[in-house]
Amino acid sequence: MFLIRRVVAAAALLVPIFVIWFLLSLFQPFSGSGSGNGRVDVTIPASSGASQIGALLANDGVVSSGFFFKLRTALDGDRSKLRAGTYVLHKGMSYAAVLKLLTSVPKGEPVVNLTIIPGRSRLQTQAQLKADGIKGNYVAQTRRSRLLDPSKYGAPKHPASLEGFLWPDTYQLAKPVKLKDLIADQLISFKKEFAQVDLKYAKSKNLTGYDVLKIASLISEESMLPRDGPVVASVIYNRLRLGMDLGLDSTVSYATGNYGDLTDAQLNSKSPWNTTNHAGLPPTPIDNPDLAAIEWAAKPVRSDYLYFINKVCGNGALRFTDNYKLFTKWSDAWNAAVSKAQQHGGSAEFCGKK
Repeated sequence: MFLIRRVVAAAALLVPIFVIWFLLSLFQPFSGSGSGNGRVDVTIPASSGASQIGALLANDGVVSSGFFFKLRTALDGDRSKLRAGTYVLHKGMSYAAVLKLLTSVPKGEPVVNLTIIPGRSRLQTQAQLKADGIKGNYVAQTRRSRLLDPSKYGAPKHPASLEGFLWPDTYQLAKPVKLKDLIADQLISFKKEFAQVDLKYAKSKNLTGYDVLKIASLISEESMLPRDGPVVASVIYNRLRLGMDLGLDSTVSYATGNYGDLTDAQLNSKSPWNTTNHAGLPPTPIDNPDLAAIEWAAKPVRSDYLYFINKVCGNGALRFTDNYKLFTKWSDAWNAAVSKAQQHGGSAEFCGKK
């Protein structure tokens, strides 16, 4: 019995010692950049995982343990941010110092700043990338990704694509640009930015985060001026509450791929994205909105408006009303202005301030 007590007491002493050793090994409070040690040029192959990179770094003496490196990448949330390329490292570096370098574009590599415009669909972004000389099929590569699970935001388990989740921003990418790097940066940025959005109001209306993305994408397409965005959101909320169809041509453009003048056949399309003859929100977002549009969609201004239309010679401004007869009158005026502008090669929207 005495022996058992001694064993238990010894084990009780060893447990905290092991915990202290484990935490010191993992967080390395006394390690640094290793700049005073030998230089090591390390090439990280494309598609390498944290385990492979950790083993490579440990073998070159850059870090003390591949296992603890992998664990730190998971704890710090950097696993999906690790980049391929050739890096100048040093022996005896801390895990934090290595991760800071390996999640950035390698120094000395030629880079390009690529701006993805807010409110563009995957198809439109594909056209932009092609014009910029970037190879690859962006539409195909953005159908799904292991970096983001749309269902965590209220989307179906297998949505049609990642439309709505591809964050628009300016990205610094190594030349030649690889689509997988751009897409990874977009998805990582989305998770970071969307996490700050307050969804309480939307959830009180039984809307999910994915619904908010859908509404934000509609706002991006339907409004040009920041002052109109929150009001467009209120119209969408009001029509959803009343069970009215949204009646937005922008969803027809997305369904047909025609972002110009829509034909009668296209306006009568049976596509589930056609909100002129299908009630409720479209099945997916119709573009990739920015933070402002998402915040307007999450919490619109309060209004009784049910209709909006472009203002003739309004330089992008919209008119709002809850009166159908007035809306019809404005619509007739708009259609007449469009017809006249087409005859004279101008625009009914941008024809001077009024």
